[in-house]
Amino acid sequence: MTILIRPALSLLLALTGVTGVLYPLAVTAVAQVVFPNRANGSMIVRDGKPLGSELIGQAFADPKYFWGRPSATTPFANNSASSGGSNLGPTNAALTDAVRQRIDALRAADPGNTAPVPVDLVTDSGSGLDPHISPAAARYQIARVARVRDIAADAVATLVAQATEGRQFGLLGEPRVNVLKLNLALDAR
Repeated sequence: MTILIRPALSLLLALTGVTGVLYPLAVTAVAQVVFPNRANGSMIVRDGKPLGSELIGQAFADPKYFWGRPSATTPFANNSASSGGSNLGPTNAALTDAVRQRIDALRAADPGNTAPVPVDLVTDSGSGLDPHISPAAARYQIARVARVRDIAADAVATLVAQATEGRQFGLLGEPRVNVLKLNLALDAR
């Protein structure tokens, strides 16, 4: 029996060293050389200060900014340590009430807007971290943002058009707008 334990422990230690130490170090080193921005979280940095990640949504509540998708993460919105959706089904009363409250909040923030509310502004993303909204959701908010910032709606619409990202490789996914990038472009204007 002791004859079998020594090779088993040796193999365990060797594989732990290779798969638990060497391989992760090699992958990290290659990532830092080949695509360092992505390897470090796709951070957006201005004047040496990190403003956020391109990949994780942020909760904007000020009416002068575009708002992203609601987040069901806990204990606060867009908590990257607690990724996940609400798991509420379409017939769940809690989801219906939450959507109704979100629609009411959007209508209260922009009472003159009678357009249908895009679904992505009132429903959580699957991860709770989605940094993007649909172009329709961005266009829905143009009048509010322009009014609060006291700038022409056409100028805001131009920023939305410039911030709209197409399908990946021209065919995967849907067109989308990164909310953080759009809000930073608004602030830089």
